[in-house]
Amino acid sequence: MAKSPTRIGLISDTHGLLRKEALQALRGSELILHAGDVGKPEILEALREIAPVVAVRGNVDTQEWAGKLPATAIAEAGAIRIYVLHDVKKLDLNPAAAGFQMVVSGHSHQPVKTERSGVWYINPGSAGPRRFQLPVTIALLSVGEKPWGLEFVDLQPGGE
Repeated sequence: MAKSPTRIGLISDTHGLLRKEALQALRGSELILHAGDVGKPEILEALREIAPVVAVRGNVDTQEWAGKLPATAIAEAGAIRIYVLHDVKKLDLNPAAAGFQMVVSGHSHQPVKTERSGVWYINPGSAGPRRFQLPVTIALLSVGEKPWGLEFVDLQPGGE
């Protein structure tokens, strides 16, 4: 039986741009979750060279290839169940009642982690083209032991 992933890379809102810094930061991940607005199928192909990928469709993923992506997905890491969708405002279930420990989303381009009713809500931020003054980030999740770890990685420190 395959070992359960404990190092999970979180990425969202690439909008067709997969930065080399993102690939470098995701190396070592045992699973990658892409929370939508992928932009190009080549991005998922490149991520799959690092680790298995669970990806959902975002609002800009309207091309034919993206029709194969689900609007929501479930990822598992041992006993941890993760619900993945693009826009957390479209969440149509109670994650705690449904047995999820985490919800991963994108859309806002803002890296954030909050906790409600024992459920972590994580947005890794945007890894694609910079928008406004928002940072360009991904997140690395460590679930091998409690307390779980979450690190946001700024792909453009200094804001260039």
